[in-house]
Amino acid sequence: MNNHEVHKTRAETLDPAFAALIRHLLERELLDDTIVVCGGEFGRTPRINATGGRNHWPHGFTIAMAGGGIPGGQVIGETSPNPNPEAKDKAKDVKDPQQVANIHATVLQSLGIDFEQELMTPVGRPMIVSKGTPIKQLLNTA
Repeated sequence: MNNHEVHKTRAETLDPAFAALIRHLLERELLDDTIVVCGGEFGRTPRINATGGRNHWPHGFTIAMAGGGIPGGQVIGETSPNPNPEAKDKAKDVKDPQQVANIHATVLQSLGIDFEQELMTPVGRPMIVSKGTPIKQLLNTA
């Protein structure tokens, strides 16, 4: 599989669609009340492997967020371009790491939802909506 060509083709589809969605929400004055999140379930290694691809890398991944009062033009966190795949603590290669639960808490708080509230499941089990901590830079409260 030609990983780079496939990625390029998919980006040519996603990028204008993502931008158009944000533009349409902005034009209709809906962006402040809507959060758009674009991301995958895991990252890819910073290095190209022997077959020209990139392996799964759950230690860092990228998401894009817009709307809900989240200030744009920010980059939060950073992974090393030369991680040590044999290292026991791969978080040492990450600057300002964020947990997925923090993203959830940020989205919920931005939408005015109490992310710390406890709800009961249908079987009577209590569950916290999110155990994360909102990312202050994304809430313009840093």
